[in-house]
Amino acid sequence: MTHLVGKAARIAVLSVAAVLLLAVSALAAEEEMAVAIGATTGSSLRLRSEPSTSSSIVTMLNEDVAVAVLDDTLDGWYKINYNGSVGFVSADFLLIDRDNIFTSYGRVVGNGVNVRASSSVEGEVLTVLNQNETVNVNGFENGWYDVSCGDVDGYVRSDFLVLTSSGSSSSSSDVVNYAKQFLGTRYVYGGASPSGFDCSGFTMYVYKQFGYSLPHTATGQWQSGYGTRIYNISELQPGDLVFFCDPSRSNGKACSHAGIYIGNGQHIHSSSSRSNGVIISDLTSGYYNTYFVGGIRL
Repeated sequence: MTHLVGKAARIAVLSVAAVLLLAVSALAAEEEMAVAIGATTGSSLRLRSEPSTSSSIVTMLNEDVAVAVLDDTLDGWYKINYNGSVGFVSADFLLIDRDNIFTSYGRVVGNGVNVRASSSVEGEVLTVLNQNETVNVNGFENGWYDVSCGDVDGYVRSDFLVLTSSGSSSSSSDVVNYAKQFLGTRYVYGGASPSGFDCSGFTMYVYKQFGYSLPHTATGQWQSGYGTRIYNISELQPGDLVFFCDPSRSNGKACSHAGIYIGNGQHIHSSSSRSNGVIISDLTSGYYNTYFVGGIRL
């Protein structure tokens, strides 16, 4: 009897462990599964936090980009995911892909993500991908993306991949042009969205669209270990992050301000003084030249 009770107890423990393992596996994906793929039909399309024109703007989308549709049952709206930004767009400016003819890039959002031979968890594992790796996305089937990476063609479950318009090497002009569309956006302390930015929130937000997860502080970004450091203004290239330290404002930290170099001795940044928002300033003389710490090329 004791032996049977002990065996039953072990079975119960193993059953609980199995349930917990399944729960952990279910939580491993950071995104929701897609139900369809859509393409934007309007430029500067507002992705909103709620299905309402009065809700805050999460980000802006260009025309003719592929997005993952997470919910297509809403009246007049679609819930979508683009490059990890989740929100709602008006159905008037999104075309659902019925013919599965879109192409895009995909960025992996987990480690140990399987590329399978078929669109099923029972499909043979062809290769394994890790965080922030990029693949070509060639189609969509039952919640799975048809992808190619190197010499491998297979399927990745849609909650482990986010669609993006850029592959692994974004051009500097893409970064600069994207940043410039927010000129005039107001300064908001702690802000990291098109409704308002602080300095590091602005750089963090812009580079998030290109697959980078930067900390939300100037010092944290400077010390993140990303990229290559540049210490001479003359060696900066468009798209480089730039950092500054005004001792009167840094509270002993390594940096007090951050921006993005756009070329010709200028940088774009979210300023809390005077113009109070996203502006372009000179780096070659004056305040920013005096307090320049360095740059990072991602």
